[in-house]
Parts: sequence; structure tokens; C-alpha cells
Amino acid sequence: MIRSMTGFGRGEHTDEVSKVTVEIKAVNHRYLDIFVKMPRKYAFAEEQIKARIKSRLHRGKVEVNISVDNTGQSDSDIRLDRDLAAKYYEALRELESSFEFGEDSHVSLNILSRMPDVIKAVAAEEDEEAAALRLLKAAEKALDDFCEMREAEGAKLAEDLEQRAQTVANLRERIEERAPEIEKEYADKLRARVNDILEGVYEVPEERIAVEAAIFADKANITEELVRLDSHISQLRSFLKSDGSEGIGKKIDFLIQEMNREVNTIGSKSNDREITSLMLELKSEIEKIREQVQNIE
Repeated sequence: MIRSMTGFGRGEHTDEVSKVTVEIKAVNHRYLDIFVKMPRKYAFAEEQIKARIKSRLHRGKVEVNISVDNTGQSDSDIRLDRDLAAKYYEALRELESSFEFGEDSHVSLNILSRMPDVIKAVAAEEDEEAAALRLLKAAEKALDDFCEMREAEGAKLAEDLEQRAQTVANLRERIEERAPEIEKEYADKLRARVNDILEGVYEVPEERIAVEAAIFADKANITEELVRLDSHISQLRSFLKSDGSEGIGKKIDFLIQEMNREVNTIGSKSNDREITSLMLELKSEIEKIREQVQNIE
């Protein structure tokens, strides 16, 4: 099954420590580009999350937004600097002994606790392995949701492309049916033009007419191009039925270029109004396929 490059997915993981929410969205891109937005304190898990995404996606510009709500513990700890407090205490006692401040001037706990950096809030230490596991669990759920949406959109794309592939096959068949008639019509036109010019004064041998028609037919022969185009159509259908595990968007894009090349050659070789008209229809349909292929992973 082919997959679309666009999609959205959301996943949550909640335990006694925190609630992790991961949202993944993607748009079309030639390669796989992943951008992760998450709290800085969890940056240690970014590469693990990217690796998990790369294991399941092949193309697209992917944006990952991660939020963490610590429900079971505070984000901060209180740190007491005992050595610094002792230094403040000694300095204050020295200051106290140097001057007469009265009985109320004793160094108190209230004074020490207000001194800079004696007591301060710091970020709580995180169990990185456990935190990374929580993030990855939420990311995996978001990926499941995301891939499900891309597969649903991919199924619609495949259905549309299959219909267009059938249209291309039908047009190719009409060209194939028309091609043998060109040599005969050219011979008839050549004979009529010669007779018109010579006005019956000289009768051109039928063998000469046949030779000229054969030369023209050889130059205008499009059998090889029609065979290759038929092969490309079959390969396109094969791609549409594949599991898409390796990301086939680039392969189909290249195949469309080859189809265009064959159609252009048919147009340049053929000197027939009907085939030219069918060729233009082919180019239009193949261009519609090319536009849709840009959405395939």
C-alpha cells in the first residue's frame, strides 16, 4: 500500500510521574527532514525519537511537538549550600564583633536564609532512561496514528492513480491501433499528389510508391516506444500494489519521467493528426499523474 506524505498523529503516555503528549505532522518534501520541538531538559532523548521516526518514514518534512506535564513530582528541587551558609555566618559574626549593635544584632536563621545562593531552587534531577522511555512510548502511539492517516490518504491516491493509469493505457491502445493505418494513408496521399502534379502524363510505378511509403513508415515507426510505454504502465500498477515499505514515491516519479520521454518521442516521430491529438491527451494525463505522485512517500 502506498502512503501519502501528508498526515497528522497524536499520542499520549501517562503514568504516576508525568503525562507526555506527542503530536506529529508532515507535509511534502523531497527527502526526510525531522524537526523536534520539546522542553530543553529532555533534549537527551531527541536523537532516539528521530531514530524511531526514521525507522518508519522515508520522505516528508516532519514536525514533532512534545509536551510534558509532571503530575507526580515537582520540576524543581531545593538545594542548600551549607559551605556558603557557614561562610556567611562567619562573616556576619565577624561584622557583629567589630561594632556595637546591641542585643538584637545576633546572627539569625532568618538572616542567613536570605543571603544569596544559600537556598535556591534548581531543576530536579531526571532519570534520563525512564524519561526517554516515556517519551518514546508517546511518540510510538503518535506514529501509529500518523501512519494510519497516511495510509488512508495513500489508498485514495492509489485509487486515483490506478484510474489514470487505465486512461493512459486506453490512449496508448488507440495509438497502437491507429499506427498501421498511417503507411497506407501516406501511400494513398503520395499517389494522389503525384498524379495531380503529373496530370496523367507519366504514371509512377506502384513499386516506387510502395518504397517511399515504406521509408516513411520506417521513420515514423513507434512500435518500440509503444512497447516501452506499455511496460511503464505495468510497472506503475505494480508500484501502486506494493506494500510501500521502502518508500516508492521517488521511483514512481522517475517512472513518470520515462513515460513522458516515450510520449514525446511518439509525438516527434508521428506525422499524423490523430496520433498527435492522442499524444497531447497522453501528456495531459501523465502530468496529472506526476502532480499526484508528488504526494506519495
